[in-house]
Amino acid sequence: MKSTETVVKVENLRKTYNADAVAVHAVDGISLSIEKGEFTAIVGPSGCGKTTLLNMIGGLDRPTSGDVYVQEVSIGSLSEGDLIDFRLKHIGFVFQAYNLLPVLSAEENTSFIMQLQGKSKEERSQRARQLLKNVGLEGREGDKPAQLSGGQQQRVAVARALASKPNFIIADEPTANLDSHSTSNLLDIMARLNEEEQMTFVFATHDQRVIDKAKRVITLEDGKVITDEIRS
Repeated sequence: MKSTETVVKVENLRKTYNADAVAVHAVDGISLSIEKGEFTAIVGPSGCGKTTLLNMIGGLDRPTSGDVYVQEVSIGSLSEGDLIDFRLKHIGFVFQAYNLLPVLSAEENTSFIMQLQGKSKEERSQRARQLLKNVGLEGREGDKPAQLSGGQQQRVAVARALASKPNFIIADEPTANLDSHSTSNLLDIMARLNEEEQMTFVFATHDQRVIDKAKRVITLEDGKVITDEIRS
């Protein structure tokens, strides 16, 4: 049965930049909610505000006005230190550029966030190995990023995002650097995690393959929500 637990709530969110003395409204009064277990794609043309909205939902950027609530906590009111701690515990991130540490193995990259959380070495290793198995990388735990393909590196990034047991994962153009085969594999893994574990994913994407997999598609234009489609 579908959960109705609200994971993220955005209220009248605005982000304004001043470019050459001209106000640019990157996000212009957006309000929406994300429920647990959603597989949501935020789409629209370049410059529509996708990444800016995603960064504010993830606590990577602060709004000019409005607020973001994660599990009913107003993240805009948190101090920088508290916000870093909150992101560490509650939000997973998958980026276009993978952002793996090159000197660490796949297992070490996956478990790094758990080390920051103070988990024991045994707990870190056990969970990291299970997560890498879940994303199809069993047997590659000791490999460093340079020994892995782009698609495999992005799967490590997904495992790392899951490691902290976050409330949701935000993914900014996660397939942009992948070929079609790697994209298909990655999306299948994410969709399975969504179905089997009710993991909530919020994507910003141009990729039609991601959009086709999404259960909800939010279209932005000029910093505003133009359409919000729920798919069966």
